[in-house]
Amino acid sequence: MPSHRSRQPVPLLIAEAANPEWVSVPLVGWSLARAVQERTGAHIVTQVRNRDAILRAGLVEGRDFTAIDTEAIAARANWLAERLRMGAGRGWTVVTALSSLTYPWFERKVWQCFGDRIRSGEFSVVHRITPLSPTAFGSLARRCRSAGIPFLIGPINGGAPWPGGFLRELHDEREWLAYLRGLHRLIPGHRSTLTNADAILVGSRHTQSEIAQRQQAKIIYMPENAIDPARFNLIARPPTDGVLRACFIGRLVPYKGLRLLLDAAAPLLRAGRVTLDVMGDGPERAEIETRLKDLRLQEAVRLHGWMPHDRIQEIASRCHLLTFPSIREFGGGVVLEAMALGVVPVVVDYAGPGELVSEETGFKVPLGTRDEIVRALRRQLETICDDPSELPGKAMRARALVRSMFTWDAKAEQVIQVHDWLRAGGDPDEIPAFPFPG
Repeated sequence: MPSHRSRQPVPLLIAEAANPEWVSVPLVGWSLARAVQERTGAHIVTQVRNRDAILRAGLVEGRDFTAIDTEAIAARANWLAERLRMGAGRGWTVVTALSSLTYPWFERKVWQCFGDRIRSGEFSVVHRITPLSPTAFGSLARRCRSAGIPFLIGPINGGAPWPGGFLRELHDEREWLAYLRGLHRLIPGHRSTLTNADAILVGSRHTQSEIAQRQQAKIIYMPENAIDPARFNLIARPPTDGVLRACFIGRLVPYKGLRLLLDAAAPLLRAGRVTLDVMGDGPERAEIETRLKDLRLQEAVRLHGWMPHDRIQEIASRCHLLTFPSIREFGGGVVLEAMALGVVPVVVDYAGPGELVSEETGFKVPLGTRDEIVRALRRQLETICDDPSELPGKAMRARALVRSMFTWDAKAEQVIQVHDWLRAGGDPDEIPAFPFPG
């Protein structure tokens, strides 16, 4: 049982996924929870699978965090998900759905451990940071409302539908469950969680649009991703030799759009006007290698495979553009990482990246059919090659934006503002708002 460290109420941070040694959602959960904890003395509650990594990060179990053991159910769900997803690195909707269905057991265990302390007023607010999925539900929101303790959820993000014209990519990703998207809203526990939450942080405008109108007044827009300046501390230089150096960072899976990029950039790559560094690995690797041979691009494109963050920024900082035409990206953390380096993003104007990038900081091509995206992306790259004079200004503004709004320190301060507002009564006329792009 955790010890009572402070007599002053502090936040209780629920981060079922929070791991400093992993990537994606676990890293977001850890980074935000840890940044808030450093400023408030908050207690972090996570799943037991994260215990060892958090201990290695220097936290003390019982004092700084509590690990809840739900492996009896979670391990079975993971086993089933691996068999239903039909291939490693694919079928993420299946994984998310099964995790959401088993997550209520985690919240039940949290209440068993902390219920008395929540009712006693030891915690100023209960904030569920992860899961990020808007499909996850549980009983904590209802129980906290009964106890008179504010409950905050989010940032939640996800659910962007597959764009039309990408049936092949949908099938390649084994996303058969996407045909049933939206059914989670019929689950009573889902409605109860949002109804009983005192405020909801949403990571995208799309996620906000899918929440019922009766909940809209308590929504706060807050993209979930941020960067650690210590991990992204190099500065890219503008082109000086007439060659535009582009990079692609991400898993080699259909929806990330590397095939679109290669088709769009092929003439420029063959002509020596553009080079491309690809950082990432995944099930498409063999197909990408074949495509490079077919398009005669082996000399202009380098496949680096998976690499740690320090190596990513070393290579990316030698580039001028992040070319990232993902067609279904919820968060787009890699876009912020590139912007932090002064690498100007070129993205498809859809979901997360489309909300993070503006005309001031990068380039956006319209979402369309596959052929339309390829043509628009090729035109954009040709325009930049012909006149790269906009790049230094966009790079400078991108770096300034990330450092003012998208570091974990900045994000923690924004979250604490929401905590303070809730603790003061949560007046809807004074709900916090932040000037994020989008």
